[in-house]
Amino acid sequence: MATLLGSEFSSSGRKRRNCNSNIVTKLTSSKITGKGFSRGTQLPGGLLQERDKPAKWHGIPDLLQKLHESSHPNSDLSHAHGYLKSLSSQLSVEAMSFVTEDRTKAQESTFPNTYTFDLFGGVDLLVEILMRPTLTMQKKKPKMNDELVKDCLSVLYNCCICTEGVTKSLAARDDFVLFLFTLMTNKKTFLQTATLIEDILGVKKEMIQLEGIPNLSGLVQSFDQQQLANFCRILSVTISEPDVGNDDKHTLLAKNAQQKRNASPSRAEVNQVTLLNIPGFIERLCKLATRKVSEATGANFLQELEDWYTWLDNALVLDALMQMATEEAEQSSTESSDESSLATSPLRHRLPQSMKTVHEIMYKVEVLYVLCVLLMGRQRNQVHKMLAEFRLIPGLNNLFDKLIWRKYTASNHVVHGQNENCDCSPEISFKIQFLRLLQSFSDHHENKYLLLNNQELNELSAISMKANIPEVEALVNTDRSLVCDGKKGLLTRLLTVMKREPPDSSFRFWQARAVESFLRGATSYADQMFLLKRGLLEHILLCIIDSGCTSRDVLQSYFDLLGELMKFNIDAFKRFNKYVNTPEKFQAFLTQINSSLVDSNMLVRCIVLSLDRFESQTEDVKVMEVLSECCLLSYVARVENRLSFLFRLINIINVQTLTQENVSCLNTSLVILMLARRKAKLPFYLNALREKEYTEKYPGCLLNNFHNLLRFWQRHYLNKDKDSTCLENSSCIPFSYWKETVSVLLGSDRTSRCAIVSYIDEPFMDLDRDLLED
Repeated sequence: MATLLGSEFSSSGRKRRNCNSNIVTKLTSSKITGKGFSRGTQLPGGLLQERDKPAKWHGIPDLLQKLHESSHPNSDLSHAHGYLKSLSSQLSVEAMSFVTEDRTKAQESTFPNTYTFDLFGGVDLLVEILMRPTLTMQKKKPKMNDELVKDCLSVLYNCCICTEGVTKSLAARDDFVLFLFTLMTNKKTFLQTATLIEDILGVKKEMIQLEGIPNLSGLVQSFDQQQLANFCRILSVTISEPDVGNDDKHTLLAKNAQQKRNASPSRAEVNQVTLLNIPGFIERLCKLATRKVSEATGANFLQELEDWYTWLDNALVLDALMQMATEEAEQSSTESSDESSLATSPLRHRLPQSMKTVHEIMYKVEVLYVLCVLLMGRQRNQVHKMLAEFRLIPGLNNLFDKLIWRKYTASNHVVHGQNENCDCSPEISFKIQFLRLLQSFSDHHENKYLLLNNQELNELSAISMKANIPEVEALVNTDRSLVCDGKKGLLTRLLTVMKREPPDSSFRFWQARAVESFLRGATSYADQMFLLKRGLLEHILLCIIDSGCTSRDVLQSYFDLLGELMKFNIDAFKRFNKYVNTPEKFQAFLTQINSSLVDSNMLVRCIVLSLDRFESQTEDVKVMEVLSECCLLSYVARVENRLSFLFRLINIINVQTLTQENVSCLNTSLVILMLARRKAKLPFYLNALREKEYTEKYPGCLLNNFHNLLRFWQRHYLNKDKDSTCLENSSCIPFSYWKETVSVLLGSDRTSRCAIVSYIDEPFMDLDRDLLED
């Protein structure tokens, strides 16, 4: 083959001018088809040198050929390392430009040296060099020079970020991916290895199985705290369910179908179990999440931190500097790898204080993310028990004022969405991950009371005693040795900063979600009063009515929180009426509710349920007084207003568009009808729906849509214990009554006044019968 090419290049001048493209074309073709040359080093050296300058290859093919010849088994790799360094110096310039110039796509024209390196087989050659010790039959594996390994890994990473397709080709080699994890045992090559693995796993089609990594438990236990924090960046890819990136896939219809197809645990779930089985893993993560950092002072601290982050486009340069500090500390006097060695390093002292802080913050972001994912997994109770035992919450409470929400934090943050993958600064990412962790920790779990201190727990007990109601069991069972220390618990600190946030701050969304999760589940009067005493209701109403907040996400989170805060609580409705004390304020509140029922329907459900309970307490003077005075309760008490809510709730959803976010609209409409059924008014409401259809001139559409929604409801909820428990706890309506009401509404007897079919005229029956068919 080489002879054939040689004769072609010795022919006419026209062909000689085209020989560069011929070589490139043949090499490219061989990569795609697997036929022909396996790498450019198989070409004659003289030919490569002849064509180098016209083709602007900058000697890269020639250097690769020399690297190949000097890296055979049992050869002296010192010469090979020299050639690799020459190659690395050319490629690193392009990699640095990729990082500093914020390029979004790797192109041949932008990074010609890296492209040439890959084209002539450089990537495959480096993989072969790295893995060569694993291929020997000798009992004692030959050890490669650490610096050579580091340079190989760095060049491979440069190729990944500068040349399209390299990362995917490496990800397709399972043997190489698993081999990379074995390199992490060497501290000197750990950083380069971790960086490359993180990049590869980010594009890998199939999630890697952690149990396939040789001696994973021993590997993780060998890491020092800094290495473990870095390793969390890798773990985050292996324990999170992949984002399908398509809204259609997020519909409940699609999710249910996928669950039927994939009944066994996903790879992410299996990986979570693998991690939890590693001795001491969760304890070390808790220590990482809660360890203290030297504090910076000065009015320009935040600006300095942001300036550093602008330069440090990712963690690579920062980690490299910190690694230099570690190595200098080791060379000076000690071989210790713990935090004290970093603290005594002269180089570390020369690093700006803000860089040390942002370094710790970036690590904590990854650690909190891993803990958050584990908290939301199938092993939630096991994780909860460990996080409580290792005092994660008290530790975070001690960091709150000094690191998590420092007084230096500016109040004019750019609004960021609630996507955990949001491309924002470490400061913002850290706060969002912290709030997501609190939300996951508190949500429907008795350990939520660990967010308080002993004094605050006593306050809850006193509230229950004054109201002459029993303390909730979870509060009684709380281990007080594991609660927060200090003058304030974590929940109280969160409320304090929540009130200071600007109207459209994205933190408000996450703050409200975290506080709401504390209230979710079976309604606790004491929990509500604890928050009401701290002015939470007035703050929420200020945000909804008076602050000019326009963010739908923030408003939705505040509506949901307000619903949990007011549910069944007559004191909350009295406070509401005191704040909303003019027709203008009440109208502004209604406008916000009606502007998007998807966002506000949980609050509507709370008001309807509360009104129903208050109306049964006619012997209570206080209740009757509030019922007669509260503008909100009076508004919902009017049947025409409840019907208006019902019409719109049914009309804004259908089976194809149901998601985890808007399925609450279906459940709220069911609550309205269940309460009507209790009072024997279900036929009145169904007839009103029928009249609405004819008034709007679309007979059958509304009721057929509702019929389909209820059929889906049966499929969805009758197979999911968790969802049914949530419905029962949040509404105080037994789930058996939910099921019974749905069955009655779906009855096939057209003579039944409580069956939907009896209100649909025959010509318009089952307009969408096939929508649920498999």
